[in-house]
Amino acid sequence: MNWIKIILVALGLFAAAMLLFWLFGVVYTILGYLFWAAMIGGIGYGGYKYLKKDETPKLEEKTPVAISEMQNVDRELEEYKRKYLPK
Repeated sequence: MNWIKIILVALGLFAAAMLLFWLFGVVYTILGYLFWAAMIGGIGYGGYKYLKKDETPKLEEKTPVAISEMQNVDRELEEYKRKYLPK
């Protein structure tokens, strides 16, 4: 009778160890998948922010221009070209 109890205890310990190893493997796998998902998400987010950045920041909003203000545009454009653009 003692031999049967020893064998049953050994089988119980073996089953408990296998269950513990299985649980450890499942948790480790889930953590691994979460790590790689976070890495890919972080790289994607950083790339999006890097490529989407605005090259020319706006200092002020566009103001509407009336037709009456457009009368001297040609003269002002010529003056701007003469003054600021290289020849």
